[in-house]
Amino acid sequence: MSVAGAPIARILVGVDGSEPSVEALRQAQRFATSLGAKVEAMGCWEYPQMYAGYVMMGIEHFEEGAKAILDEAVKTAFGDETPANVTVRLVRGHPRETLIEASRDADMMVVGRRGHGGFAGLLLGSVSSALVAHAHCPVLVVHTPEKAHRAS
Repeated sequence: MSVAGAPIARILVGVDGSEPSVEALRQAQRFATSLGAKVEAMGCWEYPQMYAGYVMMGIEHFEEGAKAILDEAVKTAFGDETPANVTVRLVRGHPRETLIEASRDADMMVVGRRGHGGFAGLLLGSVSSALVAHAHCPVLVVHTPEKAHRAS
């Protein structure tokens, strides 16, 4: 498999700890194994917005919390032994903009879709929609197998 004649060597996966993002990791690894590609699991974090004159208490451990969520998602996807071709990276920034920028250096991106059931469940989430529209590489949007069976 290739993109515009070039082989797929790097698959970027947006990971937020949700079950769809864990499934995105699994799907990316399935592709990577057959393609001989590397998988980069990327988590994004940012401090909550603060209003002028207000300082929020308890915001000093956001990065550590995001790293724990990312590490747990990778462990859930692969067990105790992370495959040798999988790297993990945590980046400070809003997921939409950060992943779009990171897609410049990726051959493919895989993200999970977090539906909300009913009509809303038919729509893509804001991050996956933005990636489909603006990423600089092909994007695969996956959802959990359970959701696929419930929709049938």
